[in-house]
Amino acid sequence: MVSGQMPTSPLELTRAQILAFRRRVGALDERLPRGARSLRKAAWAGLTDSVPRAALLSIHARVEGAHPASWEDPSLVQVWGPRYSTYVVPAPDHAIFTLGRLPTSAPRRQRAEDMAARVNAFLAGRRLKDTEVQKALGVGNAFKYGTTTGTLLIRWEGARAPAIWTVPRPEIEPHEACRELARRYLHVFAPGTPEVFSTWAGVGAGDARAAFEASSRSLTAVRTPIGEAWILARDEPSFREPPGQPASARLLPSGDNYYLHWGAGRELLVPDAAQRAELWTTRVWPGAVLVAGEIVGTWRRAQADVTVQPWRKFTQRERDAVETEAHSLPLPGIEREIAVRFTA
Repeated sequence: MVSGQMPTSPLELTRAQILAFRRRVGALDERLPRGARSLRKAAWAGLTDSVPRAALLSIHARVEGAHPASWEDPSLVQVWGPRYSTYVVPAPDHAIFTLGRLPTSAPRRQRAEDMAARVNAFLAGRRLKDTEVQKALGVGNAFKYGTTTGTLLIRWEGARAPAIWTVPRPEIEPHEACRELARRYLHVFAPGTPEVFSTWAGVGAGDARAAFEASSRSLTAVRTPIGEAWILARDEPSFREPPGQPASARLLPSGDNYYLHWGAGRELLVPDAAQRAELWTTRVWPGAVLVAGEIVGTWRRAQADVTVQPWRKFTQRERDAVETEAHSLPLPGIEREIAVRFTA
């Protein structure tokens, strides 16, 4: 049982095995071929879409041929997903990221249902800015609770207020959607625990435990450098594979899945405490510089100017790889060539 005692001899996983697995399933060692199938795989656990167009840059890090409009491909939609953050998710799967978070607590579920009904009645088939809905209903951001019914979609351009509209309620049952959300979390962020899934998804601790319990027969217990956790049993062979050749460089945007971790999970990715403080700031996170499979610095952008802050001295080949990656960013509205500056 997930909530019970771990097996006496769980699978031992090293840091190198865990990071190699995450890069492999996250398509960060080698980009996927262009196309809707690859976009769905890249967004398997959703892609946070913070300013400026983070989901697009996450796609670019994983899929060949990304262009400024890749985030609005018909195979993708936007929702208020985990933690009520703006997410780009596969269009056929939007219920997993919305209805999968519907609370089981009766009062909270009723609040979500009531808010969705009010929004639907006001919109009456229209597509309006969320600020218009907030003003008309007088509920502020509380109308976002309705997203967990699976009936609200959004389109956020990255600067203006998002447009929202309603769609028919998905046929999947909420508990089934939550179970699938947990599986996707485990596939992309593994190893994982119900507690961290609760934080990532923004669901109650009891709901998170129930999702793990319901999938217990398909999970494998593991021991990692930061404690005991779980992986999908079908992923165990991939963890055992020799690491692939890491990409020379990737520029991951703020909130990218590769480093969207909390607590001890951050220690696994970035062992140095001072460097962790530079990456996971109390304000908007910078991007992460991934070189040869390790996060080795941060980056920020102002229009066409990219500033890279290395945590160690880069070789000339590494600097060239980072510059090449920066020059390839599919940034919309940029009228000149991207300029890269290294702070060290």
